[in-house]
Amino acid sequence: MASARAAARPDNRRLVAKLLLLVAAAFAFGFALVPLYNVLCQVTGLNGRTKDGVGAGGIVSPRAPSRIDTSRVVTVEFTGTVMPELPWEMRPLTHTLDLHPGELHQVTYLVRNTSDKTIVGQAVPSVTPGQAAQHFDKLDCFCFKQQTLAPGEAREMPLTFVVKPEIDTNIRTITLSYAFFNAPGQSAATNQEGR
Repeated sequence: MASARAAARPDNRRLVAKLLLLVAAAFAFGFALVPLYNVLCQVTGLNGRTKDGVGAGGIVSPRAPSRIDTSRVVTVEFTGTVMPELPWEMRPLTHTLDLHPGELHQVTYLVRNTSDKTIVGQAVPSVTPGQAAQHFDKLDCFCFKQQTLAPGEAREMPLTFVVKPEIDTNIRTITLSYAFFNAPGQSAATNQEGR
């Protein structure tokens, strides 16, 4: 009986080592899911994520449309929301735009800080329907970097974009929506610098 226990100890140690390795692998996989999901969404347009025109070092890559499809018109609707923790107002100055796929366009959003503090915000875009996201190409956008607004400051923020001619012919309306979030940890640091 003692020899049976002695023989079981190495087996138990191997099992415990394998289980600990499995737990560590699951933990690492959990951390890797967020960046993997972001890459998947960016490549496929899943979840309304768009490909941004930012290249290495944050430089906007100048991509001119290869052709303009004048045989059809796509309507682009613009909306904007501000999350409750951010005391800003936001609205598009152009609500809808009819365009030919392949045309280069620029629209502007008006954003205003309604608080008495300097605040940093970050805009996150979303395109509906999701399958249109991979064909909505932002060449220059205020969403590429965080925006800092002083107390009461209002600013027009431009967006330059192209709807690629390769977009599905069944898609006639695209909605581009921005959500502005309070950039975590930025507001307090900015407020302290301004004092």
